[in-house]
Amino acid sequence: MRWRLGLAGMAALVLAGGAFWLAPRGPDLAALKAAYRPPPGIPFPPDNPFDPAKADLGRALFFDPRLSRSGRMSCATCHQPQRNWTDARPVAVGDAGAPMARRAPTLVDAAFIDALGWNGQFADIESVTFTAITGPHVMDLDASQALARIAADPDYRRRFASVFADHAVSAANVSAAIATFERLIVSASHSPFDRWIAGDEGAISVSAKRGFLLFNGRGRCSECHSGWNFTDGSFHDIGVARGNDRGRGVMFPSSVKLQYAFKTPTLRNVALRPPYMHNGSLKTLADVIALYDRGGIDRPSRADPIRPLHLSAQEKADLIAFLETLSGPVASGAQPVLPPVVAQE
Repeated sequence: MRWRLGLAGMAALVLAGGAFWLAPRGPDLAALKAAYRPPPGIPFPPDNPFDPAKADLGRALFFDPRLSRSGRMSCATCHQPQRNWTDARPVAVGDAGAPMARRAPTLVDAAFIDALGWNGQFADIESVTFTAITGPHVMDLDASQALARIAADPDYRRRFASVFADHAVSAANVSAAIATFERLIVSASHSPFDRWIAGDEGAISVSAKRGFLLFNGRGRCSECHSGWNFTDGSFHDIGVARGNDRGRGVMFPSSVKLQYAFKTPTLRNVALRPPYMHNGSLKTLADVIALYDRGGIDRPSRADPIRPLHLSAQEKADLIAFLETLSGPVASGAQPVLPPVVAQE
């Protein structure tokens, strides 16, 4: 029994509840798989090229709680390696213990994204660091105090002098070092999905293969979650509950389509990073699929691909099976050994 799917030239044969998979006619599936192959390397900007000593310095700074007012919070508080570089909270919590407005985004594959942050307020990784350090709702430490704490450490002074031509413990150099480390946080492309597109047909289930075709076809998921890291790097209103957060719309108040629009997150390791959405409002992948299936809130800003899908229970299960194949190892961020923390004012 054959039936056509939403991708030209593709067909699937399912017998005995999905025990058999027939490869599609023609080159379409091969071409589709090729669109998800990982890039050859990590992009580093010309003005902040990769240097291993700089990355090691950035790793130490990333985990150093002295960069917060209390001396207890570090970058790794919200971006934990063991939690896929986020914190598993619906919204992040600042140094003073108060909740922030949004969920901590994962740092996985941030090197490949241009505008960062849920509303794209950061032009690059370097520009994020001191916004977080000095933010009153985040780490809440004056920049001069942060730099003084770092410069008071002889080992840090030695490392900055060996890495940077100006030898300075400066905001620009701290930002460059942390950004260099963060660009190394990449999905290693060893997930079951990666093995499948590389030619191992047994790497994922028949259900996941059906989910892949649905993801790229009638489900319209790939219109935003495109490419090897499953994001177009853009901003869309997918119909999440309104609230007071207008996302990208705050920066572009005259744009109808950017009201309530938020960054398309990567789907790499998505099954390991609940809860979901910018506000952590959806607890499970099933909740996410249900939102897309009903089309979210119908409003002028809602993205054009978002509309009711009327998925069957099997189709929803197939999509989740596919998303689960995207989980794999991420570059290590082992915590360095730091001197005892002494809170300073």
